[in-house]
Amino acid sequence: MVEDEPNSKRGLKRRQTTGEDRVRMAARQLSEPRTANWIASEVGWSHEPTKRVLERLVDDGILGRDDSGAHTTYYPDYRRQAMQEAMRLRDSEHTVEELTDRLAKMNAQIRDWEREFGVESPNQLRGTLADGGFDADEEDRRREIAREWDHLQRRIRIVGFAIREWDFLTPAIEPSEARG
Repeated sequence: MVEDEPNSKRGLKRRQTTGEDRVRMAARQLSEPRTANWIASEVGWSHEPTKRVLERLVDDGILGRDDSGAHTTYYPDYRRQAMQEAMRLRDSEHTVEELTDRLAKMNAQIRDWEREFGVESPNQLRGTLADGGFDADEEDRRREIAREWDHLQRRIRIVGFAIREWDFLTPAIEPSEARG
């Protein structure tokens, strides 16, 4: 099936959402700074309206803007994303004990990598590639582990925050109470 066919997933998504909706969804999912052109391309909308929506998101405090480089980039408010993720964890079916177990497993994984490679950080692991002597598979494995390590460190901070602030993150009204 061709991507632009009306019944394709992409065609269906475009018919059910506006360009502004797609820009807002993409902006909230950014994990690194991106240009308006990149975002416009991702959502299948033109540059100027995409840029207008991004500027409104900056004005609303949802995105940040960096004009220091050759191109203006937009980046998420990482604090807002972390808080929303912590609230999602609190509101999920998980108990604080389950999240504590998950946190312990993530920390154990990092300790295993530290022992296996004799390094203390993902960048130190990346630095081992400069030593040479690894085949392509081992180089790929180390790069992938470094990416996963970075990801786990971010998750540890968010899960740890959710655990520390468990009571604070409790909804004012439990979902079952809201239904009456």
